[in-house]
Amino acid sequence: MSLPFARSAQSTLGLEWELALVDAADATLQPVADRVLASVADAAELHLGQEHPHVKPELLLNTVELVTDVCHTVGEGVGQLREAARTVQSVTDRMGVELYCQGSHPFAEPTAEAVTPADRYGKMIDRTQWWGRQMLIYGVHVHVGLDDVRKAMPVVDGLVNYVPHFLALSASSPFWAGVDTGYQSQRTLMFQQLPTAGLPFQFPEWSGFEQCVADLTKTGVIDDVTECRWDIRAVPRLGTVEMRVCDGVATLEEIAAIAALTQCLVQDFSEVLEAGGTIPTMPTWHVQENKWRAARYGQDAIIILDAAGEETLVSDHLRAELERLAPVAERLGCSAELAGVEDLLAGGGAAAHQRRVAAAVAGAAGEHAGRLAGHDDGAPLRAVVADAVARTRVSIGD
Repeated sequence: MSLPFARSAQSTLGLEWELALVDAADATLQPVADRVLASVADAAELHLGQEHPHVKPELLLNTVELVTDVCHTVGEGVGQLREAARTVQSVTDRMGVELYCQGSHPFAEPTAEAVTPADRYGKMIDRTQWWGRQMLIYGVHVHVGLDDVRKAMPVVDGLVNYVPHFLALSASSPFWAGVDTGYQSQRTLMFQQLPTAGLPFQFPEWSGFEQCVADLTKTGVIDDVTECRWDIRAVPRLGTVEMRVCDGVATLEEIAAIAALTQCLVQDFSEVLEAGGTIPTMPTWHVQENKWRAARYGQDAIIILDAAGEETLVSDHLRAELERLAPVAERLGCSAELAGVEDLLAGGGAAAHQRRVAAAVAGAAGEHAGRLAGHDDGAPLRAVVADAVARTRVSIGD
């Protein structure tokens, strides 16, 4: 199978932000995406049946996805997301609905959520059954353009080494169906249960990726390459590599930091390859262990650095990488956004913040934070949603 890789300017960007729709009063998920999308299209004076170019449907009717055009800087991409979010918010405000993004909703029952009526979603749910109905998850995706298909597989390999770093920065799904899971990113472990999700297969050449997709298609695992929902993947039709491992985040500032780190890493890998160098890889068992450690421990994860088994605290390695990548960020015009990674490292991350919010509400009534689901009809977890909603609203602005 031939998979032509589209022409793309090196290190251009595309950003995607999945947003849940929650009731402004009680923080419950609202399956109103169809109404929101229709109103957004009407406001843009689009023809009947046309979608807004920056506001898209997602698997569940409680979700909309914001997407950008091809952008040259992180600032440009974040600006487009802000405008799209304001457009959606102008509709949802009239409906008593707020925009919410973390890796999961802390107290909703996943199997109770309505699926968007589309053939591809219906087929996925029919095939994956209970696991597919668990996909009450939200994420942030970053596409970075590559100017040569020969870079694609080595860059995927390079980004795989940073899966724990991106998870540590974004982990924001400690709660699941009202229970504290003990993990920082429950979303990570749920999503990888789908047959074509999780860590990518790694190939030294593009031809190996093509053969893998051909084999998966021939055996009925997928219908096309878009159904390879790996944490890091090449996207032939766009000429990009896509970083998909992050949990959802509440603010555009967090998206900017994650996008800047992704863009800088891809640019750095590209320059190494252009200079005749190679991108180091690790054994698959190290890669898998790193992902699990980051999902479990977040910023407290001790990760494996190389094939020799050297280890360090992920937050320490991130800080060293920020210093190493500073010249790359300056050339790309994203120094301020890359510096925002330090802000994500402050306070121990979003999952720790959620637990503090929940514990403060539970503690005010003398309740142990571990018994959240049964406390005052879920007041601590409603507070978690309200906190994220408020931060999103401030970030989007008026």
